[in-house]
Amino acid sequence: MSRLFPRTALWSRRLRAALAVLATAVAMCGVVLAATSTPSSAATCNGYVGLTFDDGPTGSTSALLNVLRANGVRATMFNVGQNVQNNRSAAQAQVSAGMWVANHSWNHAHMTSMPQAQMQSDLSQTSSAIQSATGSRPVLFRPPYGETNSTLQSVASSLGMRQVIWDVDSQDWNGASVSQIVANASRLQAGQVILMHDGIQNTRDAIPQIMANLTSRNLCPGMISPSTGRAVAPDGTTPPPTTTPPPAGGTCTATAATTNVWGDRYNTSVTVSGANTWTVVVAITSPQRISTVWNGTATWDSSGTVMTMRSNGSGNTFGFTTMTNGNSSARPQIRSCTSG
Repeated sequence: MSRLFPRTALWSRRLRAALAVLATAVAMCGVVLAATSTPSSAATCNGYVGLTFDDGPTGSTSALLNVLRANGVRATMFNVGQNVQNNRSAAQAQVSAGMWVANHSWNHAHMTSMPQAQMQSDLSQTSSAIQSATGSRPVLFRPPYGETNSTLQSVASSLGMRQVIWDVDSQDWNGASVSQIVANASRLQAGQVILMHDGIQNTRDAIPQIMANLTSRNLCPGMISPSTGRAVAPDGTTPPPTTTPPPAGGTCTATAATTNVWGDRYNTSVTVSGANTWTVVVAITSPQRISTVWNGTATWDSSGTVMTMRSNGSGNTFGFTTMTNGNSSARPQIRSCTSG
């Protein structure tokens, strides 16, 4: 035993040394793995867009939050008060996942047919339910169906909320396919807001592709400013403008016509003559807001009331839908048409 003990001690020391080297290697490997799992550089954000989801919380809210987290998305959830009351934990999970929670009425009724006192009660009850569940009182309100008037806007304002409609409709509520939702979302420009919905599988499946498109254009998900109703950085700051001025060139002619009128919105068609490549500047009257555009690429000034539409190869006629937001008489004005 006395002759074996030194060998045993030596073997033990060598074993401990080998284990120490192995542990160091594992630790170093772990550090390397952790580093490679982190993006080499942060995404460049030259502008922000507002991704919004209406009608939650639902039985699918958890699945939606998982997809949003997996794709690095913070979004605004326009919640129905009745749903919040019946599913408080889901509303709490929205906030825990970094989402902003907003008011979408108590039970998604047609609010413009309500007397003012009922509007007040509906929105107040919804805000109270959201505050009770999440600890935060909403500062944004989206009217169900996008239906609004000056009375409803006044009520929302009296409760400390700014009304937010949308610039782009994903059409997910209308049975749009994943590819259609992605295509609609690709029209988003800096500062704009898109309408989507909680509880729709196609919408969840579209999110990775929506994010890929936004990233390719250096656009990032942001919060909706309670001051302007436009998308800004998550910390509430507005990025510097990234739009370019209209190109220098000759003049062209843009003629606008109102083609369809409904109770809360109307369509405008603009025909350009004298150029195949053009830039048209259109102004609307606040509080009207353009919700959807087609056959062109739109950008906005900081007020959200002046739209610059550029040709995108879809011809010389473009159009857009304007939400009246209580002002049904005003119509868009063409400010300029530039060719080149």
